[in-house]
Amino acid sequence: MPIALGLEGSANKLGVGIIFHPPSTPPSPHDSAHSDDEVPKSQSKPSASSQVQILCNLRHTFVSPPGTGFLPKDTAAHHRRWVVRLVKQAIKQSKIQIEDIDCICFTQGPGMGAPLSAVAIAARMLSQLWDKPLVGVNHCVGHIEMGRTITGADNPVVLYVSGGNTQVIAYSAQRYRIFGEALDIAVGNCLDRFARVINISNDPAPGYNIEQLAKKGGDVLLDLPYAVKGMDVSFSGILARAEEMARRLHAGRKGEQDLWKEGDKVIGEEDLCFTLQETLYAMLVEITERAMAHVGARQVLIVGGVGCNERLQQMMGMMAADRGGSVFATDERFCIDNGIMIAHAGLLQHSMGFRTKLEESSCTQRFRTDEVLINWRD
Repeated sequence: MPIALGLEGSANKLGVGIIFHPPSTPPSPHDSAHSDDEVPKSQSKPSASSQVQILCNLRHTFVSPPGTGFLPKDTAAHHRRWVVRLVKQAIKQSKIQIEDIDCICFTQGPGMGAPLSAVAIAARMLSQLWDKPLVGVNHCVGHIEMGRTITGADNPVVLYVSGGNTQVIAYSAQRYRIFGEALDIAVGNCLDRFARVINISNDPAPGYNIEQLAKKGGDVLLDLPYAVKGMDVSFSGILARAEEMARRLHAGRKGEQDLWKEGDKVIGEEDLCFTLQETLYAMLVEITERAMAHVGARQVLIVGGVGCNERLQQMMGMMAADRGGSVFATDERFCIDNGIMIAHAGLLQHSMGFRTKLEESSCTQRFRTDEVLINWRD
């Protein structure tokens, strides 16, 4: 009964998940006469899209005050305070025994150094205390495999968008190949930092609150830089310009200069949020479409915390529909960082014989998506 416990703590979300992969159906004697092409994949390798059972998916978030970000030392302290009680709660909620667990999976990178290390220490402790093998998981691979499983996407181009990463990815020859990425800051980091400038709440997430403000805008689209460089994107210049706009807005409200108007429309935070979203997401749609054309894909899978954004999903859906394709995305249970995606990807690795030695279990903030051998896929 393959069961894995997964620990995620690469940023301000601490996640603990427990997953069960039903055993593959053993081949019948009649299958021996079939060619390799005729043998179902589930009989030779575990399938990320086969039915899995999520026994538990718990999460606790470190929320910093409005106008601030989350510092690594504070985030790591939060994870240390909560990890043991979340693990205990997960075991109880899953109604399993410690003996039932096959492996302890943890995020080995990429992410913030201190939070990653805090959770890795917990994973090592559980591994030694319970005598279970460790499996270090790439954070992005966890997002992709969970997204494929939940949505049923077959072989999509993946747009991975979060607070720390922005990548366009396609699978080839047992690797997730990066076709394009952010050259400076990630799209989620751009949104988070803009949220601090306009002093909106970090609860439940700054990007979510920007999205809600943007829904109130739409009457005017302001000018922002548009920085697509081949298959790559750049967000730092856009953020700098958006911050200038916010300062102009606040100066007008304080009476330090005239109110900012476009025609008869007085500009507000909702217009800045709408403009920022439209510009950032148009850039992401452009490079995703280019990757689809390159590999001949008709599916797009959006993963990562920013993937929850309804406007991003809508814009991507319009592009895919024009190409006769479709878009797949999950809700906040699986888009936002969670422990179940780490348990799922880790159990896939474990089923292929992968183990992380204790002396090789240190975390890295720069763990490239294409470094991982995806040998559970053909």
